[in-house]
Amino acid sequence: MTSFAAAAHIHVRPATPADRPTVERLWLMFRHDLSEFAVGGQLQLPNPDGTFRSERVDAAFGGRDGDWAPYLFVSGEHPVGFAFVRGIGSATRVLNSFFVVRGARRGGVGMGAVRDVVARYPGSWEVAFQDANPGAVAFWRRVGEELAPGDWTEERRSVPGRADLPPDVWISFRYGKAVGA
Repeated sequence: MTSFAAAAHIHVRPATPADRPTVERLWLMFRHDLSEFAVGGQLQLPNPDGTFRSERVDAAFGGRDGDWAPYLFVSGEHPVGFAFVRGIGSATRVLNSFFVVRGARRGGVGMGAVRDVVARYPGSWEVAFQDANPGAVAFWRRVGEELAPGDWTEERRSVPGRADLPPDVWISFRYGKAVGA
C-alpha cells in the first residue's frame, strides 16, 4: 500500500452546482467522522434515512444569504475534500466546514488546501472546532502557527443558544494582506 503524499497534486477550486452531489457525499463522510464525538453528551447519529443534518451544505450552495463559498479539493479525477467559507463579504471570514478524506490525510493535503482557500480572501480568519476532537485540535493549532507564526489566538466561546453544550474552540489569524490595510 502506498501513502498519499500528493499535496502538490491537489487542486482546490470553487465548487459548482454540478459538484453538489459530490460534495454531499463527502459531507456524509465528514459527518460520519464527527459522529464519534459526542456533543453535550449526545451521540451524533444519522437521521432515519441515513443522512446527517446538512443545512451548511444548503447555505454553501447559495442558501439564505449568499455570503458563503464552497470549495472542492480534487486529485486528478478523485474528490478528496471540501471547505465551506462563510462571511466572504465580511471583514472576518469563517472556515465553517473543512474535510479531507482519510486516504488523503497526513501528507500535507489539508494544510495545502487551507492555505489555498484562505489566500483567496486575504485578511482576518476564524475557525471553530471542539476540544473533544484531538485530531482537529492538533491540526487547527498547526494551521494557526503555519499561516500566522506566533500571531494567532485561541479562545473558547459559548455555542449561541446552547448552554447545554461545551464551548467551541476558535482560532483567529490574519493571512495575506489585510483588507483595507
